[in-house]
Amino acid sequence: MNPDWLADTRNSYDTVAVSYADQLREGLDGKPYLRAALALFADLVQGAGGGPVADVGCGPGHVTAHLGRLGVDVFGIDLSPGMVAVARAEHPELRFEVGSMTALDLAAGSLAGLLAFWSLIHVPDDEVPAVLDGFRRVLRPGAPLLIGFHVGEGSRLKTEGYGGHPMRVQVHRRRPAQLGGRLREAGFAVEAELLIDPDAAVPGAVLFARRG
Repeated sequence: MNPDWLADTRNSYDTVAVSYADQLREGLDGKPYLRAALALFADLVQGAGGGPVADVGCGPGHVTAHLGRLGVDVFGIDLSPGMVAVARAEHPELRFEVGSMTALDLAAGSLAGLLAFWSLIHVPDDEVPAVLDGFRRVLRPGAPLLIGFHVGEGSRLKTEGYGGHPMRVQVHRRRPAQLGGRLREAGFAVEAELLIDPDAAVPGAVLFARRG
């Protein structure tokens, strides 16, 4: 494991924050299955009684804002201060905080839902159990969890992206069954999975789970 992976991830996304926001601002347009997944997640949160929801690894806040428009009491957390600054500027009506999913500064049982949309992809395999344990700690019993991720095997080092800026982040691909098994080990009940663009070079997937 790269012991500097958190610093590399933070620095990389600080570097690309503005370009990333420009490219992802309309990132849900033309993606009906992702919008449907987010709408279902919003319904599950409300059906479980509602309350605060964390978008962990929120980036520039475009998904956070989408959930807000669906009536979710949502706030964003991101490792990158640069991303949080962009999110605050673009969505001043919402709350965004700098923080790491490896050490969530949230009270136990304080969340009605948690979203990790293509943010767990930078967490090394041996760190994933601790991160999922952290998710379970901050969620209320019965609260929903939605995770989006790249499907596949292995990892690759991303050295450039979002306008050609330099980056140094590992991107980890995982199988739904693999991540589902980790969720069950962490005390979640896996309720549904959706494979997106299955014929693409790198498909995506979302997993719906619920804290036991």
